Amino acid sequence: MIAEVIIDSRAKKLNRKFDYKIPENLTDLIDIGSRVLVPFANFKTLEQGYVIKIKEHTEFEVKEIAGLDENLSQEKIELARWMARKYFCNVSECIKLMLTPGTRSKEANKRMQDKKMNFVYLAEFINNEIVQENSIDINKLRGEKQKKAMEFIAKNEGMTIPEIIEFAGVSRETINSLVKKGLLRIEEQKVERNPLALKPKEKNNKLKLTQEQQNAYNKIEKTIEDKRFEEFLLYGVTGSGKTEIYMQLIEKIVNDDKGAILLVPEISLTPQMLDRFIGRFGKEKLAVLHSKLSVGERHDEWLKIKENRAKIVIGARSAIFAPLKDLGIIIIDEEHDNSYKSESNPRYNAKEIAEKICKDSNIPLVLGSATPDLSTFYKTQTKEISLLKLTKRANNSNLPTVEVVDLKKELATGNKSMLSQSLYNSIKQNLEDKHQTILFLNRRGYSTFIICRECGYTMKCPNCNISLTYHSFQNRLKCHYCGHEEQVVKNCPSCGSNKIRYFGTGTQKLEQEIKRIFPEASTIRMDVDTVTKKNSHEEILNKFKNENIDILIGTQMVVKGHHFPKVTLVGVIAADSSLNIDDFRANERTFQILTQVAGRAGRENLPGKVIVQTYNPDSFPIEFSKKQDYDLFYKTEINLRKQLKYPPFCDIIVIGFSGENVQEITNVSTYVYNMLKTNLEKYDVKVFMPMPAPIDKIKNKYRWRIIAKGDITEDVTIIINKCLQKFYESGIGKKTNIAVDVNPNNMI
Repeated sequence: MIAEVIIDSRAKKLNRKFDYKIPENLTDLIDIGSRVLVPFANFKTLEQGYVIKIKEHTEFEVKEIAGLDENLSQEKIELARWMARKYFCNVSECIKLMLTPGTRSKEANKRMQDKKMNFVYLAEFINNEIVQENSIDINKLRGEKQKKAMEFIAKNEGMTIPEIIEFAGVSRETINSLVKKGLLRIEEQKVERNPLALKPKEKNNKLKLTQEQQNAYNKIEKTIEDKRFEEFLLYGVTGSGKTEIYMQLIEKIVNDDKGAILLVPEISLTPQMLDRFIGRFGKEKLAVLHSKLSVGERHDEWLKIKENRAKIVIGARSAIFAPLKDLGIIIIDEEHDNSYKSESNPRYNAKEIAEKICKDSNIPLVLGSATPDLSTFYKTQTKEISLLKLTKRANNSNLPTVEVVDLKKELATGNKSMLSQSLYNSIKQNLEDKHQTILFLNRRGYSTFIICRECGYTMKCPNCNISLTYHSFQNRLKCHYCGHEEQVVKNCPSCGSNKIRYFGTGTQKLEQEIKRIFPEASTIRMDVDTVTKKNSHEEILNKFKNENIDILIGTQMVVKGHHFPKVTLVGVIAADSSLNIDDFRANERTFQILTQVAGRAGRENLPGKVIVQTYNPDSFPIEFSKKQDYDLFYKTEINLRKQLKYPPFCDIIVIGFSGENVQEITNVSTYVYNMLKTNLEKYDVKVFMPMPAPIDKIKNKYRWRIIAKGDITEDVTIIINKCLQKFYESGIGKKTNIAVDVNPNNMI
């Protein structure tokens, strides 16, 4: 028997099949989807590969497969091949997304499986003379610490040594001494690293659905009963009870002994969502997958899913590949969120993967959002997606009132502060009323750029063509692209002048200003700089909620998915930051962010208020977000997109070139451009000439790009793949990296 194998390599030349003989001892074990070890070329070590087909014969003289590792299903292999064609990448890169985390090699696999810890128990021979009714007879022991340890362990057998040290307040030496005396025994056991282990379980009762919720539930339930694919958009205002519908749908799926995947944005994988699901379904049936978990935790959660011990998977983008058996539904919450699109190879869109899986499995796909992606909503108008509307908040609370403040008028009155008079007064009143406030500013750091007023010199990153940002707490200048840091300068490096000034506003500066203006207020900040440690995101949110902190200051991390009953005021410091980006989605992003952040206010019985500060009060995204009128925004924006022929009326492909040699990049991009232009002439696709990217240097690599705009059909996809493969085989531009992005989130 012969296996067709894809070699695990990023090299585009190796994105093809190689034939290998299956040894007799592995004939019954190797199947499509097997990860195998093979001798390749003249390499001294064995290479990993993936079996994508098995056949009887080959026309070549072939080597033999040396070993077997993990198995994937045939469905996963077919999905990987489909992804490779659609997203212009290697099959092996797609397969890696579907493998158990932490098992890239045999050594790594062994490390993952060998995770063991020491647990402490009472010695088996201890009789009732010492242990009486689960309590220690302290007269039989010497030393207060030993007595304390034995009493604690008698009531809490099976804890680890670090846990006993922490909770009983005794030393390791005390435990060791009791082991030597034969009173305690230590057992080494394999540990399942469970990220939900320390999460409290507070019972979450099933709620009675409103009429709107029930109608939406019934329509989705019908497709489950009919065992057919249908895609739904659950479009509901913030606080309309979308999560309750998700939970009741998942409850039905689990009761039918099937599995469910719930995708949530990485940025809003909040404790509140998990707490609700734990309270409803328990920890045993749940598995969670996201980037903040350790590799070991991801490994054990993956195995929990694979072994059918978990029926519900909650996770970020990559959870779409979870090996869940007998899948019954996929739900994608906050479907408009950018994090569902990968920014690194393979540059896949989790929503498209979900649609493919649901179609193949004949199950429903549910997308939920208060501010749907424009392309998704357009599909509801063309009847490709079924629209389900929730127009009222589930608890009958009112949407917050929204006030737009013109910062030009504030300047005219002499107010140069970061806070308008209206926002200042509202924060002051909120503090007096003992209510909570959220202040949103989508820029971290203290100042966004540093300039010399004498000669105009701007402090830039030496590795990237981008301004450095000043971070006051560390008193450092940082690049938010490559991580470069350097000391703060007092004199201009160009002219020597001391007229260095800091411009722009970040979350650090806002926090400092709030503390100065309201010294009596307690504040907490949440941005990329404050959530670097594991669980720090959760700790900040819990602290804000449980310790009644007055003001939460943050970037878009504070925008989505959070429910704080005491938040009655939300202030948007600079609404223009997303409006002025060089991207055709600027209007959409602005409307979405403002509507989502407004949805954090007044979610219970207390009335909510939102104050939006802007220099462009008449721009329609800001005007319609004030009214919280998505339908009106959609009608205006979709007409603009149609006139300019932007998505959803076309597709956009960005082919990026990066490397250290500008001349080579120029030659390579021109070569690829000429090939594409010639081969795509008869299709409705316009290929633009190669140009430097808006940020033309990152991490010491120059960046150019080609943009193709049009209807990217299956035929067009095949042609682009063939052109790229021809380039890879030509040997031209060996030091230039190429990355292809279909409908990218970021045009920069």
